Amino acid sequence: MNVDKDDPSMKRHISVVQSDGLDNLTMAEGEMPVPPEDEVLVEVLTVSLNYRDTEVVMSLYTHHQSANSPTALVPCSDMCGVVLAVGPSSSPSPLKVGDRVVSTFAPKHLTGQVNAEMLGFGLGGPNPGVLTTHRVFPTYGLLKVPEYLTDEEVCTLPIASMTAWMSINGMRPMGQTGGKGEVVLLQGTGGVSIAGLQIANAAGAIAKALGATHTINYTTTPKWEQEVLKLTFDYGADIIFKLGGARTLRKSFDCVAFGEDDPGDRLNTNVLALRRNVTLGGILNGPKDRFEEMLGFYEEHGIRPAVDKVFPFEESKIALKNLFGGGHFGKVIVRVKE
Repeated sequence: MNVDKDDPSMKRHISVVQSDGLDNLTMAEGEMPVPPEDEVLVEVLTVSLNYRDTEVVMSLYTHHQSANSPTALVPCSDMCGVVLAVGPSSSPSPLKVGDRVVSTFAPKHLTGQVNAEMLGFGLGGPNPGVLTTHRVFPTYGLLKVPEYLTDEEVCTLPIASMTAWMSINGMRPMGQTGGKGEVVLLQGTGGVSIAGLQIANAAGAIAKALGATHTINYTTTPKWEQEVLKLTFDYGADIIFKLGGARTLRKSFDCVAFGEDDPGDRLNTNVLALRRNVTLGGILNGPKDRFEEMLGFYEEHGIRPAVDKVFPFEESKIALKNLFGGGHFGKVIVRVKE
């Protein structure tokens, strides 16, 4: 398919973020992009929202030095789309017109450990994101997706599912997936936790979370760490998705530690970790080859990501505010093309 950039009818709508808050998300119009060498033009169908996106919009995403974003930015990193045009290439392109694809968060993170340079190419900060009707991607930054998943389900995979996958399998060799018989503790009902629950259950783990083998309401059971120990006969959890910030740090460690009780509420992570020889890891998404591994696992087990709400493209601002407000079960989606 050839794109005539001089055709005035070929326009794209993009969401431009003024970095001083969610209220300043505005719609702008630009010319249809034309894919250069080894890149493709994609029509965006759906976009999945992450809490990270709200932080970028509000200039709060300062966790990584390479993540400094421009003052006006197209947000979001997770999309499902269809290839409309393929740029020139000296070798056969892995993608063709009509392929349904999913984006990868850091396109240059193909394998192994991530680094600052790779993060510098992250979508939706610091590079332009995917909350737009059309976008050009490098061919290595996209993956073809299983047919059984809907557009809304596909776009949830890059951040939430991939982070959950690496949390469970990231320390295992490629091709070796674990979970059978393991106890996995998941906090909350956001996208990462629900994806982790689905992956853990499919792998045969004993998952302690909403809708899982056991559920614990942290409001009515404030000492939920004790309940975890009770449910596991004082064994504790093999893997914990620690998503509650400092508020749940001590309790999370107590779910895996059976040592002496530590009076007070100190957050000395080194001491807490030593109590049970704990491995503490920060998960910053994962490489493309592990994404492909995850897609195979999803297809093998027929996993369907949990979608909470779907908003039209024109209501992107409302969708981001809905996500920021919390209370969702699974993912909040923007349907870009009806």
